[in-house]
Amino acid sequence: MDLGTIIGLVAGISIIIFGIISGGGQLGWFGNISSIVIVVGGTVTATMVALPLNAVGKVFSVLKNVFIDDKTNYVETIEEIVRWAEKARKDGLLSLEAELSKMNSGFFRNGIELAINERESTRLRTFLNLEMSNIQSRHIAGQELFLYMGAYAPAFGMLGTVLGLIVMMNNFAAGGGEEAQANYDVAEKFAELLSGMGLALITTFYGVFLSNMLFIPIGGKLKRKSENEMMLKNIVVEGIISIHAREHPILIKEKLMTFVPYYLRPKKD
Repeated sequence: MDLGTIIGLVAGISIIIFGIISGGGQLGWFGNISSIVIVVGGTVTATMVALPLNAVGKVFSVLKNVFIDDKTNYVETIEEIVRWAEKARKDGLLSLEAELSKMNSGFFRNGIELAINERESTRLRTFLNLEMSNIQSRHIAGQELFLYMGAYAPAFGMLGTVLGLIVMMNNFAAGGGEEAQANYDVAEKFAELLSGMGLALITTFYGVFLSNMLFIPIGGKLKRKSENEMMLKNIVVEGIISIHAREHPILIKEKLMTFVPYYLRPKKD
């Protein structure tokens, strides 16, 4: 479980609630079914127009990745690659075929299997890069889903506000008549107008809230997770190519460590 995501969402919502209450407001003022339908419904339908239907249908499967803790460990991955490199250098690359089931990463396992059956390192790198490209395309599709929703939500919030103001003004203008004019109270009408404007603005609140508290941060989180995973995949690809070229394990480790940020590298004595 990614605690950062949970804490961020809970803290963000709590701050907004605190702001409402401390300002003398009531939470009940912000509950309006019509506004929710316009913003959420409009955002989803616009996203369905912009993206393939099967991509929109995967929203919940993509969403769960946000709450999964990122356990990317570059150093452990490099150490595992070096262990297999030592075995390949000692017993030959073909000896790794019997050890495929013991390899933790499916991407690494598939890459080693390709390395065993492919003699040319150029073709091997091409195959691995194609696989990485396919993975990255899937990641981008998930990011786009939430970033599109983050862009549409405020627009539909504003649209709902405009619709609410139009309806309010027409009802206000149509509330006349001789009897109504005789009992016309400026203060009462002004209060009704302000109440209607407040109700109309709730839709804008929903759009801005969903966009900046949920959709855009989720898209950003997915992008960061994708960057970490692709960095790990780059390390694995270079490791596989190095094993295929029968490079010395010490040189492989030194080369792969250049991918790791300095603050994550093990300290040397």
